[in-house]
Amino acid sequence: EVQLAESGGGSVQAGGSLRLSCAASRDIVSANCMGWFRQAPGKEREGVASIYTGHSVTYTYYAPSVKGRFTISQDNAKNTVYLQMSSLQSADTAMYYCAAAPSCTLSIVGWLYWGQGTQVTVSA
Repeated sequence: EVQLAESGGGSVQAGGSLRLSCAASRDIVSANCMGWFRQAPGKEREGVASIYTGHSVTYTYYAPSVKGRFTISQDNAKNTVYLQMSSLQSADTAMYYCAAAPSCTLSIVGWLYWGQGTQVTVSA
């Protein structure tokens, strides 16, 4: 099975920045849609950002709530996906999960591989 491991979470003050990393156990980043999701207590898991490269063209998606503040990127040589988060708000507090899918989809069911998550806590 493919294993994904997130890191980089922690506590940060509002307005601060964090960089999350997602390391894959094998070379899957270049051949899959990679995404970041988050889930706050009592809330549904929501998609944050995704990235996919096909025919040398890279496509990215951002949830409206994070667009302009978060940046998703990938390093195929390192089999790693990143999520650079800036201007963090208390609403960004959640468990952040890395996931992989054969193709990008808004349906959570389509994401076949998941990491264990890394906690991000933003204080006012």
